[in-house]
Amino acid sequence: MSAAFLFHGGRVGEAARAYGGAPEDWLDLSTGLNPKPWPVPQDQPIDWTALPDPDALAGLEAAAARHFGVAPAMCCAVPGTETALRLLARALDLPGRSLVPAYRTHREAFFPSRPALFGEQPKAKEVFIIANPNNPDGVLRDPDAVIEWAKRIDAGGGFLIVDEAFSDCHPEASVAHAVASGVRLIVLRSFGKFFGLAGLRLGFVLGPPALMLLLRQMLGSWPVHAAALSLGTTAYADEDWIVRTREDLPVRAAKLDKVLRRHGLSPEGECPLFRLVTGCDGQALFEQLARARILVRPFAERADWLRFGVPADPAALRRLDEALA
Repeated sequence: MSAAFLFHGGRVGEAARAYGGAPEDWLDLSTGLNPKPWPVPQDQPIDWTALPDPDALAGLEAAAARHFGVAPAMCCAVPGTETALRLLARALDLPGRSLVPAYRTHREAFFPSRPALFGEQPKAKEVFIIANPNNPDGVLRDPDAVIEWAKRIDAGGGFLIVDEAFSDCHPEASVAHAVASGVRLIVLRSFGKFFGLAGLRLGFVLGPPALMLLLRQMLGSWPVHAAALSLGTTAYADEDWIVRTREDLPVRAAKLDKVLRRHGLSPEGECPLFRLVTGCDGQALFEQLARARILVRPFAERADWLRFGVPADPAALRRLDEALA
């Protein structure tokens, strides 16, 4: 297994070169993205000849802020939340603490960075980072407990960053409503996970207005491109699709659970976009699936873990079932 597959998901081209077939032959279950993305309107105009319009940026942030339940002044569009984390590390200029397991970027963006336990009593001015739901184990934490921890971190002069990349699946668990002026709580939201359009590289930082102003200065005049401005604004207004998708994803996740259990695997996690399997021979199972042109997510730090994205349809689920057999 190449080390490339241990870094993050979505490397279908590399998988095809390593194991054969064309990229389009592969079933990619490595990313945790919604495999049934928001349907992009084919007739939606996007002006590629002009610089991204400031009014369109303000419109996107206003639409996203309504969706998140915050004021537009507390919502800053960014070209993906990974970029946002690295910019926040520079803006806050404090050591970082991140939960284990978690996104690699949570510990890479802040230096020095040390592991943290959820709810621990802060002893210094540090930036604590958690994901809710967490990735890769899908643990979903009570929002009241997250807010209580944020208050204790705030009292010590530190910040809590809550990465809610997958929280569109669990809107009741979001702590976006607790973001306020003078409060050291920052929330990250991703567009690409739930809407399934990761190629737009669109995300949002929710935080105190003064920090949002600084972040906008760091990003410059054109933080996201014209397509992200146009499509993001329309997608956040599509309430019918959002409601249907929130109802559909748990149904598909339950079908994946059934297939995995039938083959002696024990899926974990509450996020309906992926499942973590532990206690298996991760490398052997990764190789077995790769030979069947199915890409899943292995982990460098845990050889007995694999993460499975939720298949898009019954045909993809049957293909996984047959490969596991």
